[in-house]
Parts: sequence; C-alpha cells; structure tokens
Amino acid sequence: MKTIGVDVGGTFTDLVYCDLASGVLDIHKIATTPDDPSRGVLQGVLKLCEMSGVSPSEIDYLFHGTTTATNAVLEHNGVTSGMITNDGFRDIVHIGRHQRVQHYSIRQELPWQDRPLVKRRHRKTAPGRLAPPTGAEIEPLDEEAVRRAAEELKEEGVSAVAICFLFSYLNSCHEDRAREIVVEVMPEAFVTTSSFVAPQFREFERFTTAALSAFIGPKVREYIVRLQGALQDAGFSGELRIMASNGGAATAAMVSDKPTLTLLSGLAAGVLGGAWIGQQLGRNDLITFDIGGTSADIGIVADGAFAETDARSSSIAGYPLLSPMIDIHTIGAGGGSIAHVDRGGAFRVGPRSAGAVPGPAAYGQGGVEPTVTDANLVLGRLDADDFLGGGMKLDREAARTAVAGLAKQLGLSMEEAAEGVLAVINSNMANAIRSRTVQKGIDPRGFALGAFGGAGPLHGAEVAAMLSIREVIVPPYPGITSAMGLLTTDVKYDATTTEFQISTAIDIDRLNRDLETMEADLSARFDADHIDSAAVRFERASDLRYVGQGYELRVPLPQGSINESNLKEVWDAFHKLHAAEYGHAFPESPVEIVNVKVAGIGEIDKLKALRPIEGGSLEEATLRTGDCVFRIDGQLSHFETTFYDRRKLPVGRPFPGPAIVLQSDSTTVIPPGDSAVVHETGSMIITLGGTAQ
Repeated sequence: MKTIGVDVGGTFTDLVYCDLASGVLDIHKIATTPDDPSRGVLQGVLKLCEMSGVSPSEIDYLFHGTTTATNAVLEHNGVTSGMITNDGFRDIVHIGRHQRVQHYSIRQELPWQDRPLVKRRHRKTAPGRLAPPTGAEIEPLDEEAVRRAAEELKEEGVSAVAICFLFSYLNSCHEDRAREIVVEVMPEAFVTTSSFVAPQFREFERFTTAALSAFIGPKVREYIVRLQGALQDAGFSGELRIMASNGGAATAAMVSDKPTLTLLSGLAAGVLGGAWIGQQLGRNDLITFDIGGTSADIGIVADGAFAETDARSSSIAGYPLLSPMIDIHTIGAGGGSIAHVDRGGAFRVGPRSAGAVPGPAAYGQGGVEPTVTDANLVLGRLDADDFLGGGMKLDREAARTAVAGLAKQLGLSMEEAAEGVLAVINSNMANAIRSRTVQKGIDPRGFALGAFGGAGPLHGAEVAAMLSIREVIVPPYPGITSAMGLLTTDVKYDATTTEFQISTAIDIDRLNRDLETMEADLSARFDADHIDSAAVRFERASDLRYVGQGYELRVPLPQGSINESNLKEVWDAFHKLHAAEYGHAFPESPVEIVNVKVAGIGEIDKLKALRPIEGGSLEEATLRTGDCVFRIDGQLSHFETTFYDRRKLPVGRPFPGPAIVLQSDSTTVIPPGDSAVVHETGSMIITLGGTAQ
C-alpha cells in the first residue's frame, strides 16, 4: 500500500511518501501557501510523487494534518454564525462560569466576551424545555418560533447555525427537530447541534463547542471540498483521511460534519510521530518537543501512552472545548519568532512571528525584524549555503543587519544579542516543559527529550540541559516527523454518555447498557468506513469525582461486562489517581460517575518500522569546520565546530560536540561537552555531558 502524509505548518508544509510493502520512504518540504493551504498541499504531493517515481493515481491513502480550523479560531476569522437556544438562555455563551483565568483581575481578557463566536444579535431563542434526570419534555418545542428565528438569521446574512438547548445531552429530540427546520429555511447554511458535537453536561462548554463548530464549519468544509477536488483533478483516486485531535484519523465526511475534531490536527500528529520514534528505540517515557516556524508544541508520553486533556483544561485560544484531544501545550516560540524590546523596555522573543511571508530576514524575502533563525545564523549554527539540503540559500548579511539593530537597542554586541535571543527562547521553552511536568508532579529527568520539527534539533540539547534531561533523541527526518506521525495512526472515533451514578447506588445494568450502545454506534461508523470488525477494538474510560466536587479525573474501565468486583478496582484506581494528582484521597467517600466514554480504534495498514541504515564514516560525513559561538560557564566563546552530513554518519560510533549535523529538513546542534551517536533505526541520540551510548 502506498501512502502520503502531509502536515501543514505555519512556515512549511511537510510531506512524506511511504510504500508500506517495500519500506521505501521519501520526504519533501515546500513553503506553506497561507492564502490557500490546499494549493501548497497539492504542489507538494505532485512534487513528492515525481520524486518517488509514482503516479498520484497509485496513492491509496493521503493522511493530512490541517491547520484550517486552528487558524480560523486563533485569528478569529471564522464565518458569521448564529445560535438558537432556549428562552432566557441566550447569554450562556457570554456569561460563562464564575471561574476566571485571573481570579482577581477586572481587566482580564475573556475571549468569549471580547471576541464572541456568535454575536448577541445573532443569538435567537425559542420556547421548549427538557428536564433532568431523564430528559423528559416539560414544555414542547415551539416549532414556529424556531422557524422565525431561522428566517431572521437568514436575513441577517448568517451562514452557520449552532442549535443549543438545555439537557440535550439527555434527549436530543428538540435539537434534532430544530435542526430539520433550520435546514429547510437555510439549506445552504452549515447547521449543527450541541448534542451532536458534545453530548455531555456543562451547558457553557457544550454550547461554546457547538458555537466553535459553527464558527469554523464552513471554512473547514470548503477547504476539504477544494482539496479533494484538486487532488481528484490531479489523478488522485485514493482516500483522504484527516488527522483528528484525539490522535486518530477521520474520514473527510466526518471532519466536514464535526470540524472541531481537527482543532489540534497537526499538533497531535507530532506527538504520535515522536512517540513512535521513541518506541523504535525502546524509550517509552518521552517529552515530545516539536518546534516549527511559529510555535513550540510539547506533549508527554509516559509508558508509551499519551495523555488526553480533561474538562478543566480543554480549550483552544481560550475558548472551552468538549472534544477528545491529546494533551498538548503550545507556546509562541519558533524559528520565525521575532525578538524585540517591548514598551516596558523588556527583552522578549515571540509570540509574534515572521511566519512564512516575509519570514526571517535570513530568508531574503523582505523580512527585517530579527528572529530566532537569524540569531542561529549569526552564531554560526546554520549553514547559509546548505539550508534545506541546499534547496534554499540564507542571506547572512540580512540576518546580521537585523540582529545588529536589536543589539544596538540592548547595548550589546551582535553576538551577545544573538545568544540572548536563544537564551530567552530556550528558557521560554524549558519553562513550558516544566509546566507540563514538574508542576504536575512529573520528574522530567526520567524522560528523554524527542526534538523534532524544523527547529527542534537546533535547540533540543540546550533546553534539555536546563531541565537536567540527559538524553535527546533526534528522529531520522526531524523536520517531517509530524507528517510521519500521520502514517503511524489508526482510525479513531469517540463516544460519550453522561451517566451521573454514585458508587453507593450504582445501576450496573444501565452502565453496561450505555457502554454497549456506544460500542454499537461506533461499530456502525467503522462499517460505513469499510473497516473490518475484526480490526476494531474499544477502549473504555470514565470521568469520576467525589460527590460534591466540580471536576473529574479520567479512569479506565474494564472491557466486557461490568460487575461489582471490577467496579471495586475502578474505585480503587480513582482514589490512587486522586492522591497522585492532589496529594490526598478519601477512600471512604462515595464516588460519582459523571461520564462514560468509549474510544473505537480501527486498525489500518501503517508504518511499522524504518529500514535499518548502513551509514558511512565520520571522515565521509565531515563537510567542513567553522566558527560557532556557544555560552560555556557564563562566557561567550568561539569554537572550531565540525559540520557533518547526516546521511553519511556512521552507525554506532559516537562523535563529540561541538558539532553541527546538516540534513535536508533540519539542522542539529551538539554543544561542546555533549556527544551524539546514530542508532541503527536512523535516529540520533545526543547524550548531555558524556559519551553517547
């Protein structure tokens, strides 16, 4: 089977082709086309097919990590959307909850108020009410009121509608009927319901998730239709799969209906790719460290598994989101991050980025502000004549001019300013990793750091040193690891049911019935995707809390029939997890099951392993020596540094730093005092302060 993975980043679009039968693998990078990312995707796919000697018609699957949904939210440029909800509840999405990001600030920014997804004038109401705990109807839906609301929204130029009624997670009948009416009135509009996108309790989060779906829905659908059409016109007849935030692939049709599935699309692929590389080396505890042109994305892989976000922390651009997502932390720190002195006189790097256009000054495309890439070039850590495998020439003088301007502002030499840029950005990234590890009771010293993305290997060793991490893993193709991650995943769908049962009065029959119903629904989805039932497995989980608590912890549920015996194991696991998370537990207190969840995983053919490499010799790999600047023991020093061609490095033979390893998709820095060795899988292992093994 022949597959292609495509990951669209802020600066570059990364592509990888793999013939799963023969193991042949080719990679390609192309500049992202921000005006229409599908154009860059198509150009990249056609070029990669040409490089690999295959026709687009021979490709069976194209796996795609897309930023269309993410960018629409981050840039707040979705469509004009509307909402229909219960009488008296039009302002739920404005009021939110009593919790605030900054509890005592009266001037803090609240995205759902400052940048509403649905403006108040487009939020309409209709009589009708359901009631807990069963979702029984206590007031029928006023269908004429729904029709009038739809007609008003149509006149107001709304192109997407979110239908959000109270307690629809218990009974979706009112939302379903309202949707039918709105579709009749507005057949061209994107129409969704809160019970479809997030069938669980917490109305503010559920309504906001539905509003997000409406806000980005038309753009995501238009992008997918445009991309599918362009691919078909180019001769592609395989299947397009879109990376979802939960770490699985989804069909184009599923993503068109549930666009919120893709809000962390490309980021999730990076964690998958990093975890897969770690497994190839037997490293199951890994911090994935993916640095691109605009951001640094951090994920935690423990015992070979990645964590999912919970209801307390699931959000995008500050908007709460009820959707299964890999726990990924993103900061504005990348190769294009701009170094500047802010209005208060503080020296900062990022989050503003030069992006793909104009890009860093070194790109020679009109950029004049100093960036992280420019600083690396000034310090000699990038080869101006061998960037992207020689596919792009860097303008050294433009980089020096940009950094010199910053140095003048700071009263420093050019080299001090450039090193300061790296020190600040590295500190920002190290602090971000601490927030996901140390602040959560995880000791990062027991993990390896998987450094990838175009800029990850440039910074990995120095960031690891700040965290006392001893080992950095650089994948064979670090710049396209996210694209490779797309080829390692399965199809994955999730289902959730709000349960609200207490351990002291549990209805086991109901619990089993709900789990079986969700598994049957997921099985039907896989049947529609033509995935053999023998290739489908289910993973169960529950959201548990002590009675009276506000938020939950996720605890796995056993497969098969639930009974009192295995439920006792679930309660015990919750107490243990609560103690680990909060430092205490209450084993004698009753436990409440809030939600039960089922993840259906449909296994498909995927990348199993890379071909073992033969390598060459250090002599063959040596390109030249050059002057590089590093800070050692608090002092800036110049070092004669060896530049190597990664393709020719020997397998199993350590080599010392300072060294710069060049390849077509990234550059790796091995600082003085560290060493590196190439593993037979092709990954490079950097050992800090010692000899690589």
